[in-house]
Amino acid sequence: MLEFVLYASVFGVVCWGSLVLLPWRPWSTRENIEAPVSFESGADLSNITVLIPARNEGPYIGHTLNGVKAQGTNIRIVVIDDQSSDDTAEQARSCGARVLSGTAPSAGWSGKLWALEQGLQEVRTPYTLLLDADIELTPGIIFELQRKARDEDLALVSLMAEPPMENFIERLLMPAFIFFFKLLYPFGLANKPESRIAAAAGGCILVETQALHTTGAFANLHNALIDDCTLAAYIKRAGFRTFIGLSHAARSHRGYQTLKPIWEMVARTAFTQLKYSVVLLAICTLIMTAMFWAAPLAFLLSPSQEACILSAVAWMAMFLTYLPTLIYYHRSPLWSLTLPVIGTLYLAMTWTSALRYWRGERARWKDRHYESKANY
Repeated sequence: MLEFVLYASVFGVVCWGSLVLLPWRPWSTRENIEAPVSFESGADLSNITVLIPARNEGPYIGHTLNGVKAQGTNIRIVVIDDQSSDDTAEQARSCGARVLSGTAPSAGWSGKLWALEQGLQEVRTPYTLLLDADIELTPGIIFELQRKARDEDLALVSLMAEPPMENFIERLLMPAFIFFFKLLYPFGLANKPESRIAAAAGGCILVETQALHTTGAFANLHNALIDDCTLAAYIKRAGFRTFIGLSHAARSHRGYQTLKPIWEMVARTAFTQLKYSVVLLAICTLIMTAMFWAAPLAFLLSPSQEACILSAVAWMAMFLTYLPTLIYYHRSPLWSLTLPVIGTLYLAMTWTSALRYWRGERARWKDRHYESKANY
């Protein structure tokens, strides 16, 4: 047993070392877009329509819309009320947005994509901004997104919104959520036209309206649960250029007071990211166990010099790779010491996602359940 653990530790150290040395640096925070330091609020944004799908977003929609209105003048805002049972629609109207009363999703559609498909019928502008109802934007960031799209000939520009970090559970898990996302979808590769990797963050996406229509808009990805990355993949395969980056200028104000809502958020798509593959789930489990337990904790199981060296190298690699994310979000470097616990929790969320899929539930979100192929 001890010999097996040491072999697993070596494998974990190799994984960490490879991660550190990868030329595209998936752990880096160099890909980012921020709002301009000086910004005149009178910027003309008449060539942009903002689409906001909203289902029971009463606590958040007002802040989101006020943030959009502060971006400039003549911007069109369309809120698609996805059969909310709260005051989402009333609040949106009071903020001056046009509100569409969405219908129930057609068979095979996810709720968000069906809402966006309905909203797209109202877009007549060159650019469409897809914005989640809980994302608050800093003044000037839409202008900056548009400038970057024009200057660099980008059909899609996406921001990974800054997650809430007000309480312990958010500070523990949300920076790591960004860290793991960047490991799965390295921004450095996603932003290269020649790379097959494609990524976007659904909270804030500025996209050319013509590119949406050329790629079949939302109809071609109507049942995708990871709709943002799927959209980026379609647009990239059509020959368009895309960009994804971090930002402090787009912030989620949907708080997570307990572990459960974060668990549900991750479990919704974790097994989907593994393409519902048992083999990939087993590989993921092996890699994460080796990286987050066997390698850093080898010294606890063996007093040998080799085990201590393996553990030291693993902890150093964890620190070096997680540090840029912690610095970017103004967190203490000491949070890197919690990565074994964080990795265990995210692995458990992934297994929750897989178990639900095997029970016939593809995903659950916003009081809707999407069946897996086990129910077909």
